[in-house]
Amino acid sequence: MIARLQTRLVCLLIACVMVPSNTLAAGPVGRGVPVVRDAEIEGLVAEYTQPILKAAGLSRSGVEVILVNSPEFNAFVSGRRIFINTGTIVGSETPNELVGVIAHEIGHLAGGHQLRLREQMEQAQRIALIAGLLGAGVAVAGAATGSSNAARAGSGLAVGGGTAALRGLQAYQRSEETTADRSALVYLEKAGQSGKGLIQSFEGLERANLLSGVSPRRYITSHPAPRDRIVRLQDLARQSPYYDRKDDPALQLRHDLARAKIAAYGEGAGAVRRMFSKDSRGLAATYGEAISAHLSGSPAIALQKIDALIAKDPKSPWFHEIRGEILMEAGKAKEAAVAFTRAAKLDPTKSGLLQASIGQAMVTGGDADDMKNAIAIIKKGLQSDPSNASGYRFLAMAYGRIGDDASAELAMAEAHWQAGALLDARIFAARAQMKLKPGSPQWLQAQDIISTKSSSK
Repeated sequence: MIARLQTRLVCLLIACVMVPSNTLAAGPVGRGVPVVRDAEIEGLVAEYTQPILKAAGLSRSGVEVILVNSPEFNAFVSGRRIFINTGTIVGSETPNELVGVIAHEIGHLAGGHQLRLREQMEQAQRIALIAGLLGAGVAVAGAATGSSNAARAGSGLAVGGGTAALRGLQAYQRSEETTADRSALVYLEKAGQSGKGLIQSFEGLERANLLSGVSPRRYITSHPAPRDRIVRLQDLARQSPYYDRKDDPALQLRHDLARAKIAAYGEGAGAVRRMFSKDSRGLAATYGEAISAHLSGSPAIALQKIDALIAKDPKSPWFHEIRGEILMEAGKAKEAAVAFTRAAKLDPTKSGLLQASIGQAMVTGGDADDMKNAIAIIKKGLQSDPSNASGYRFLAMAYGRIGDDASAELAMAEAHWQAGALLDARIFAARAQMKLKPGSPQWLQAQDIISTKSSSK
């Protein structure tokens, strides 16, 4: 009974505090974390992030930003990774709002809050454990003496001790949130950015809470109430010489294009129209409508809209990328390869995702003679973006087309590994090894997959 009580209290503590933000996957990114890969949005968020990392002294620390497919306004850190929900991008009307959120998360990283949080959790678990032991002891004594009041007191002590530990831990988390808020303002000023966007994010959260009927029970929450954060930060933010600085119009347009893309993929044309109701004929609205038409199975309409956008801005790599996706869906793989190639040439970030898209189009619609070229292009993309699971799948298809079964099996092993399907990865790696020369570089690559345990950086 005592052991079961201890376990229940500790598990309750962990479930309440750890699961929402730290359940990472067995694979390279995380189990249960629906990751989004998109060259346009990744490049934009990286552009937002780098100046803040530099201001925090973390520009060379290998921090990685991961996009999470979730409509909720949320972001969190784990290890050297910042996870940003797509809903946070959609919910940030300006670049500065999203930069403020990123600055807050970098505040957690720079402050080493994760390490200290683990230490606080261990302390809270010890408190809960001791409370469980004491409560169980009182209950046992009450049962021995026939005192039901003592038995009830023991149960109350056990549960109350666990609750006190949880409240103490959440109070600690609230203090770390406040510290991260203040650090964010420091980094924003160093980077020449306004702190207004961070405050606007909290104002948006406050409105959302009021609309949803959320009660600000501060004693049982791990974050300060939005209104408290606004009051604390408003005067500090106004002291910055950059407080009234506006986002560059070109950057605002790129931000709106990213929001339109997320809205179109997530909720469709209706969401795009609502988002850009004040500028229904603008580039962002048309971009979202083109993607929505593509997703709804209307390639002719989608092409008409995206071609109109390309006519207005022929140097946008992302318009050409979407054109390639539309053509792929319409069964015009060779034309799609041309569009993806154009996008890759225009892309200032040199994203490996676009290189993989070129290879995908060539594999899907190309002749056998094109496969070696497709393999070279996909491998080039994977060199700069080795976590692209779909890239490995198309690499496997290309190898299969030229009859290189061993390399195809190995590419599929890598695809499964990057997707977090570790058992399938080991199966394909073992199959590849049977066809490869023992001790060769590919054989050793397969062996690494078979023998290496999962890691979550």
